[in-house]
Amino acid sequence: MKILLAEDARFARHLLQGALAGWGYEVILAEDGEQAWQALQGSEAPSIALLDWVMPGLDGLEVCRRVRQAGREPYVYIILLTGRDRPQDVVEGLAAGADDYLRKPFDNLELEARIRTGRRIVELQVELIAAREALREQATTDPLTGLANRRTILETLGKELERSRRSAAACSMIFLDFDHFKQINDTYGHAGGDSVLRQAAAAMRAILRPYDLLGRYGGEEFVAVLPGCDAAGARAAAERLRERIAATAIPVGKTSLRVTCSVGVAVADARTGWERDGVLSAADAALYRAKRAGRDRVVVAGADEPAAPGPAADAEPPRPTSAPRRPASRRRPAR
Repeated sequence: MKILLAEDARFARHLLQGALAGWGYEVILAEDGEQAWQALQGSEAPSIALLDWVMPGLDGLEVCRRVRQAGREPYVYIILLTGRDRPQDVVEGLAAGADDYLRKPFDNLELEARIRTGRRIVELQVELIAAREALREQATTDPLTGLANRRTILETLGKELERSRRSAAACSMIFLDFDHFKQINDTYGHAGGDSVLRQAAAAMRAILRPYDLLGRYGGEEFVAVLPGCDAAGARAAAERLRERIAATAIPVGKTSLRVTCSVGVAVADARTGWERDGVLSAADAALYRAKRAGRDRVVVAGADEPAAPGPAADAEPPRPTSAPRRPASRRRPAR
């Protein structure tokens, strides 16, 4: 563990450095308050700081105040070192943000014990941060695919639509549903279906821009939120997703499947408005039209006219890559 030692007296600094190194700590040295403050910046900064009260430039109290105002994580445990021994000095030091206060001259055994206390607190705080982040991930991430979950999709869509409204820019949404997915579950079991969803999610994630959001809306339905993307750009992105899915051979057990998807696209702009539920409804309706028109296609709300089902209105279900093609079914298309 790293420890910052900020002490302007060279001899005292040398003695303390030797003791800390002997206890197994990596020592970062500072000769004044400004150096101490700079040493505490960045993700690799020391987790424990020993600060002399009186130093050139910034004193130990000012460094304490700055650290606490910055609210850095993980926490920096600060021990203030000083020759001042009045009760009001102790109160002032702790009020500035110090966690502990050690009067000079002090015994090294006492210092070591206080550092151990600080180390326990720092390690506990690191564990709490890790637990908090794990809970946050569980609350925002779909456990099967690692993508954003429905809650995150809706929150992000709302925020992006509001941002687009303020800047009068377009924002698009893609609603994607795998075709005949029930047959995959019926044939290969839910474990096989889950495998298809995971692999398809990975393939789709590689298609989109880094700042686009891809999430699993539920079941075999996925949503992509495309900030700053107009109808032409959203259609192109949707076609890339559809083509990538259709071209990907997905291993399931001892075979490989090729699946298709239907895609609905809705664009929020000055003409259509930026209301979240309206965008969701438009994308969902466009998706249904893609299903009705034969599946394995993209329909953009407000741009593509509804198409009546024709002879190919029900695209064939997923098949092993080695299986012969079967005649298309004439059943009513299902979601």
